[in-house]
Amino acid sequence: MIGLIDCNNFYASCERVFNPKLEGKPIGILSNNDGCVIARSNELKPLIPMGMPAYQIPSKIRKQIILLSSNYELYGDMSQRVFDTVQNYTPSIELYSIDEAFIRLDGFVDITAHCLKIKNVVKRDTGIPVSIGIAPTRTLAKLANHIAKKQAIYQNVYCLPTDEKSLKNILETFSINNIWGVGRHIANKLNRINIHTAWDLRQANLKYIRNNFSVTLERTVLELQGINCIKLDDLSTAKKNIMISRSFGRLTSKLFDLQEAIRLHASRATEKLRQQQSVASAILVFLKTNRFCDNSSQYHPSIVVPLSFPTDDSRLIISAAQKGLLAIYKQDFLFMKSGVMLLDLKIKNRYSQLDFFATPLANPSLHKNDKLMKTIDTINQKMGKNTIQLGGIQKSAPWLIKRELLSKRYTTDWNELPLVK
Repeated sequence: MIGLIDCNNFYASCERVFNPKLEGKPIGILSNNDGCVIARSNELKPLIPMGMPAYQIPSKIRKQIILLSSNYELYGDMSQRVFDTVQNYTPSIELYSIDEAFIRLDGFVDITAHCLKIKNVVKRDTGIPVSIGIAPTRTLAKLANHIAKKQAIYQNVYCLPTDEKSLKNILETFSINNIWGVGRHIANKLNRINIHTAWDLRQANLKYIRNNFSVTLERTVLELQGINCIKLDDLSTAKKNIMISRSFGRLTSKLFDLQEAIRLHASRATEKLRQQQSVASAILVFLKTNRFCDNSSQYHPSIVVPLSFPTDDSRLIISAAQKGLLAIYKQDFLFMKSGVMLLDLKIKNRYSQLDFFATPLANPSLHKNDKLMKTIDTINQKMGKNTIQLGGIQKSAPWLIKRELLSKRYTTDWNELPLVK
């Protein structure tokens, strides 16, 4: 069995952990430069839509709500704390985004009871409320998580039934649009052939789906039938976050080795970012020592570096990653793994707020940057990965992004990094 752990209203929950006065209050988290609302607590959702510019919020509503700047440093650290806690209760964990992860639940006698324990331990140790959906496949676990989160009777943990009658009753309540990996265009096309619910798609002819749609959608049908066949990298839909990490062939404490690894990870992550036509607002950098080596000192640092505006430029993201590495690196430890995660992804050229003081390199409106990145991607696709590499580190800009409503970085002890531009 597979479980999907999803942190409830994650950004707002992180703020509430260290400021209990925010409990029960309508909270909105703003984008870079305090532009638009990008996350909402349950109390705020009936009041304003997602993505609404802060300046357009009516003054009457503004007086009733609490708006905060995005605190990526806090959210990134709390995410690591949550899933570091979770990994003690599962043989395998797959991070899907900053607030979601799939876990393996094979071998437990009472899976629901075990997941209730995980939920309670995470809440006790981190203060973050989570919901857990349990099912034989990742696609079904996503649907189960939706039920766990929306129906209070299940106490945020729900195991999808396996008998066909009960499963049919549940899947008929989910429209095609609610299925993981089914976008609006595909949903409209399915509706035209009288497939409207998750149950309808489960009953669809596999050969027809493969010939008229894609292998990916065929796998989704199999997943709805209880056959586990989708891995995270199989999905063609845009991801909310992109992570690249690798274990080293040998342990190392050399800064140069780590810089090379982080540079390659950031470069690869940005390539994937451009493939799905997205831009990133921040980057998380992390290192790990070998936790199974009893004779070695342990150190598992991470840091989130915000960007002045969402970007897909490898030069800017690599530079940010290198600055993050320098902030957490300690030479007295032997590291076995490093990685980066691009955070808060947005569709390119939509809802982007530009920087008035941007340099020519930083200005995303100039097509030269896009052409350069496209040229590098094309050459690497034809000639092989890393045929062209970006190894330079850009200098930081003398100003920081606007975050006037920023809460404290309660869980960090490093100095604020200069903004990368």
